[in-house]
Amino acid sequence: MKFQVVTAALALAGLCSAQLAPIGKNDKYYNFTATWVNANPDGVHERRVIGINDQWPIPTINVTKGDRVIVDLYNDLGTQNVSLHWHGLFMEGQNAQDGPVWITQCPQSPEDSSFAFRYNFTVEQAGTYWYHSHVGGQYPDGLRGVFIVNDPEDPYKDEYDEHIWFTVSDWYHEEIPDLLPDFLSVYNPTGAEPIPSNILFNDTLNTTIKVEPGKTYKLSIINIGAFVSQYVEIMNHTMEVIEIDGVYTEKSDPIDLLYITSAQRYSVLLKTKDDASTNFPIMTTIDGTMLDLTPEDLVLYQTNWLQYNDDPNDRPEGPENYYWHTDKEGDGADDEFEERRFDDMDLVPLDGMKLLPDPDMTITVNVTMNNLNNGINYAFFNELTWVAPKVPVLYTVMSSPDGMETDATIYGDNTHTYVLKHNDVIDIVLNNEDAGTHPFHMHGRVFQVPYRSEAYEDDDMTPFDPEDEDIKFAEVPMRRDTVYVKPNGNMVMRFRADNPGVWFFHCHIEWHMEQGLAFTLVEAPEELKKQYVPPNHFDACKIAEVPTVGNAAGNDTDFLNLSGQNLQEKDLPAGFTARGIVALVFSCIAAFLGMGAVAWYGASDIKNQEIRMIQEFEREAGEEVDGAESLQDVQDEPVHIPHPHLHHNNATN
Repeated sequence: MKFQVVTAALALAGLCSAQLAPIGKNDKYYNFTATWVNANPDGVHERRVIGINDQWPIPTINVTKGDRVIVDLYNDLGTQNVSLHWHGLFMEGQNAQDGPVWITQCPQSPEDSSFAFRYNFTVEQAGTYWYHSHVGGQYPDGLRGVFIVNDPEDPYKDEYDEHIWFTVSDWYHEEIPDLLPDFLSVYNPTGAEPIPSNILFNDTLNTTIKVEPGKTYKLSIINIGAFVSQYVEIMNHTMEVIEIDGVYTEKSDPIDLLYITSAQRYSVLLKTKDDASTNFPIMTTIDGTMLDLTPEDLVLYQTNWLQYNDDPNDRPEGPENYYWHTDKEGDGADDEFEERRFDDMDLVPLDGMKLLPDPDMTITVNVTMNNLNNGINYAFFNELTWVAPKVPVLYTVMSSPDGMETDATIYGDNTHTYVLKHNDVIDIVLNNEDAGTHPFHMHGRVFQVPYRSEAYEDDDMTPFDPEDEDIKFAEVPMRRDTVYVKPNGNMVMRFRADNPGVWFFHCHIEWHMEQGLAFTLVEAPEELKKQYVPPNHFDACKIAEVPTVGNAAGNDTDFLNLSGQNLQEKDLPAGFTARGIVALVFSCIAAFLGMGAVAWYGASDIKNQEIRMIQEFEREAGEEVDGAESLQDVQDEPVHIPHPHLHHNNATN
């Protein structure tokens, strides 16, 4: 393979410029170039994808807790910016390495393909993670891979023989830059998400995971998709959960059905059968309740194989597609799924960490989807949809006058920033006023989830009420970095603000991220100012022509002057609703069709008049008339009917 892990002795001296720290002999060094690669992972449609060093799927990063990881990233995509986020890694004391564009760094422009953006961080955690692009909705085009951190002190190391893993994901036959303009469009006023073309397993289909009989495997499962949650089960096998999102848990009871949202990870103990006489299907199924519609040609489930032997005929009897569920409606969401799927709220962290004390600060946010004045459907926390600032938030912290870094004003209105005091206990209370399931991810930490409500019907949506005596918080709450809220439900997340940095909180459905379903946490900014931003990162900003000093508006003389900042569109006029927008759009479409019909018939009449004039002229000239030929001559001339066209600019690109 072309990617490489090298020691200092093997690294070329030219890779380290004067401003880059030298590579140590024990460091894990990766030399990555983002490139276009042609691939056909589902065997249905070949398309270009974003690979690393002309290869796709991109490499798995496999390191050990305590390792220093250095990645030099080159951008050879030609027309697209790039970045890398190390999903689930806390980046303690190294916030600049986190990777989300406009939060902790500038976009890495394709203008200079010889420039390497260096990520340089020490991994202080163990567990199952992944890495992906964090700019412009890009990672569903392929720039996402597995990041495994091995633990010499794994508390379960004596209970398994081998560690294996696989990924699940959704897949689109169209590229994201082609899908986004239609998604964020006045012609999609309800905000219906693009339907995946397929689902993948280890970035392919119809594949196998080889195992041996009579062994126990630590099996890690990572959802690297952009949208849908998936159910995962292995026929005639049970699993015991031992880790979620890098957090060791007490061993769960044996389970047979996992529900895993985008960005979540599970590690389980899987005991294999005592003989190798049969191979067993691994079923992955889309949560069809997340789709606005289900196309007839969309396959909601896929079968891959837990392979005990190499004979493809050694498979249990059953229907050809090995679909073992009782999915009566065909949407991957019947009652049997709901009853059998494992609830992560039942998990208990192995360290026994009790519920943190009552919060010093509570952030309450309400999730809504609505249209703004341009007719486009956006996503909101408390009526604010996230819009990129002109200066990345971290650089505003670093360049602000001492004492002003704690004033949320300087970070702009639409970064929706909350400033947290060092070591305060924080509650985020999230009320989902939307009828969909949303997985929410917080950068920089795991958080406790002491409470999550059941789903509510639309008319029964009930915000979280801290005075409700029927609500009981878990004494030892589940912890993870990505958690889902149920339709019209609510939940509480609690953490201690002990990791100074600028951290993003957002929905990990990439379509909703692009709609603005995010807010920003500026944690202990006085302490954050003591951290180091490598000059190499500022070089990337220079190439991209992005300022690195000033407030959200780029004002570096008066940090409280936000004139010129990037803001969301204005609200709709009073009385407009999403339903009204839909009606308006269809009325406009009907009007344009009507005008088109009038224009076509009018043009047809003009053409008939022209034909009659030609025929009359020919008669007067005494020439032979060929009406059919004259008619064809006129009909071949184009008739142009005006058609509305929308141009949408995505600020995060």
